[in-house]
Amino acid sequence: MKIYNSMRRQKEEFIPLVPGEVKIYVCGPTVYNFFHLGNARPFVVFDTLRRYLEYIGNKVYFVQNFTDVDDKIINRAKEEGLTAPEVSEKYIAEYFKDTKALNIKEATVHPKVSDNIPQIIEFIETLIEKGYAYEVEGDVYYSPRKFEGYGKLSGQNIEELEAGARISIEEKKKDPLDFALWKARKVDTEIAWESPWGMGRPGWHIECSAMSKRFLGETIDIHAGGQDLQFPHHENEIAQSEACNSKTFAKYWMHNAYITIDKEKMSKSLGNFFTVRDILAKYEGEVIRFFLLSGHYRSPIDFNDNLMDMAKASLLRMQTAKVNLEFLINQEDSAMTDVEKEALKSCEQYREEFKKAMDDDLNTADAISAIFELITAINTEVKDGASTEFAREALALLLELAHVLGLLEKEEDNTVDDEIQALVDERQLARSEKNFKRADEIRDILKEKGITLKDTPQGVQIIKE
Repeated sequence: MKIYNSMRRQKEEFIPLVPGEVKIYVCGPTVYNFFHLGNARPFVVFDTLRRYLEYIGNKVYFVQNFTDVDDKIINRAKEEGLTAPEVSEKYIAEYFKDTKALNIKEATVHPKVSDNIPQIIEFIETLIEKGYAYEVEGDVYYSPRKFEGYGKLSGQNIEELEAGARISIEEKKKDPLDFALWKARKVDTEIAWESPWGMGRPGWHIECSAMSKRFLGETIDIHAGGQDLQFPHHENEIAQSEACNSKTFAKYWMHNAYITIDKEKMSKSLGNFFTVRDILAKYEGEVIRFFLLSGHYRSPIDFNDNLMDMAKASLLRMQTAKVNLEFLINQEDSAMTDVEKEALKSCEQYREEFKKAMDDDLNTADAISAIFELITAINTEVKDGASTEFAREALALLLELAHVLGLLEKEEDNTVDDEIQALVDERQLARSEKNFKRADEIRDILKEKGITLKDTPQGVQIIKE
């Protein structure tokens, strides 16, 4: 497998630090609101990376944090008349509702900043002892100039950064480039913890360095997140972690591109964002996931209703293939013919095409294409019916590949109540008596009730819309 390493700006063969084990840290949400579609892209992309690494035989330790201590949370708490912890717990619960709809697996660990204060304080103390950080009146700052190689991930130049840097009135730092590791409490009601520098709370960048070290160790395989985190967040993480531990922080860095609205980055600050919760009111979670995986993760994708409708139609084709095979499986048991055995053997090539695409820097767009080629081959074989054995094996292959992408995980319920079944039976009787007018009337009645009937050599198939 090759992945594009943002640190070296090239595709590289992925070789885990420990054979068969992969340690991944993905930056999680600041929990003060519902997350938007731009936030959802890294959640879905790197969940898919995890799924694929597990599929090819690795044990994956996947850590994704919750930033539950932040100015935005404090401000939201004031707006909602809640405490900061109450706000963060509220939106952590909402996060899991939305990620469940998107078929995103829970991380091995979801650490929260508030549960890792001792580790963060210890980390900062080490940086001060090593001369990379300093305290001023209860605030602690990191000095990027002290870290050789600052800017190596993002390609930023210290001199250019200096030209655009400023010190705001309330800041006490020595250099415009310095950033906060610990912030002194401004008012008594503000959430804070006791520290060697007085009551305060962590800065944003330090939390991921401390939690990654605690749960994954000093060096990890992959650190991932959105393109917008490359600078300054990930750059600062590298500076902190490598200064503290004297070791490479992450072997590989992966960043997904933006989602745009009319070619402009989707973000809360620009006000041109859609929350996943809003989109779920119109589209199923798997449609959103399909949309997010339909382009390569390093390429920007534009969001609009037309593209979402296309994603919905494409996913429906997958779902229909699944439903049709399940219908065949439920018929009288029958063994594969020699022709079916050859057809199934030829279908194996699509697994290889799928893996080839995923091995090429997680090319989910081409992997999806391989699944559709498989579906075409299966449909060709079952158009006039198929044995239950062939249907069972074909469905297993389809689900094997789809589940790597987190698709086709919803169990379709095509059972119907007695009233619907009576209409289906009446239609079948009308057809046997060549009363096609009545049969068509019943078909239309069922259509209005969201039921589609498909006549097959194996009998009538009932499909709920």
